[in-house]
Parts: sequence; C-alpha cells; structure tokens
Amino acid sequence: MKMHEIREIIKLIDQSSIQEFNLETEGAKVSLKKSNGTETIVVTQPAVQAPVAAPVAHIPAQPVIAAAPVAAEAPKAAAVQAADDANLHKIVSPMVGTFYSAPEPGKPAYVQAGDKVNASKVVCIVEAMKLFNEIEAEVSGEIVKVLVEDGQLVEYGQALFLVKPE
Repeated sequence: MKMHEIREIIKLIDQSSIQEFNLETEGAKVSLKKSNGTETIVVTQPAVQAPVAAPVAHIPAQPVIAAAPVAAEAPKAAAVQAADDANLHKIVSPMVGTFYSAPEPGKPAYVQAGDKVNASKVVCIVEAMKLFNEIEAEVSGEIVKVLVEDGQLVEYGQALFLVKPE
C-alpha cells in the first residue's frame, strides 16, 4: 500500500463513526482503532525476499506504529507557543488534511515569512478527500513564520502561520 492510500483511509475513518478498521491486501495489513482521542495505526508490509546470490536471504517486515493525537497535544503545544507569541495571530487549519503552500507543484508559494497579507488573501491550500480548500489569512498583517512544510499532514486546529496583525 502507498502512504497516500493509508492517509485517505485514516481521513475516512476519522470522519466516520467506525471505531476499528482492519484491511489485508497483497500481504500488507492495516489496522486502525480509535480510542480516547487518538488513532493507532499499525501497518505491516510483506517480507521481502532477497535475490538468491545475495548473502541476506530474508528481510523481516517492520511494523510501523504511529499515534496521531486528535486533540490531546494541541492544547499543550498551543500553551507553549502562546507564551512565546502572545501578540501574534495564528492562522489555523479548519480541517484534517494535507497542507500545500502553492496552488500547484512547481509554482511559487502563496505567502512566505515577511509577506504582507490582507484578511481575504489566500495563504495556502488544505486538501481533504480530494477537495482543495483555500485558506485565507483572516487578518491583515505580516507573515512572521510558516509553521508547517509543504505536503505535511495537518490536524484540525493546528497552527499553520503566525501573523503580526497591523
């Protein structure tokens, strides 16, 4: 399975009332379970057989385990940032999705640190389930810092930019 397929499954499960999900395909196993505000993802890839001439005959599968906090760590991280950036406005993600800084690959970013923005200026795109949602600045001011990288998965309420309001 490809990582983008796993992300799509996670998004669908996150938005549904399903508490547990298991999938086995072509030797890969994906298990998702929601509990106490976190999702636990376990992905097991099939064992890879090395060529006959190679000294290593078998590479065991490595399970990938990740805990993606839905809301548990957001207040903790926000409290640390709030102490440092009390006078800065945070532009936050209105949904779970993938952050894109530019309208398409190879194009310049909508905004960078140091750019001036107005309240209706598009600053990024958050893609969720094949829908590309333009995120606006919400305030007029100067972009102080971009907090996420292009292509990064973002959570609901996660700070994307810090803006010094005018």
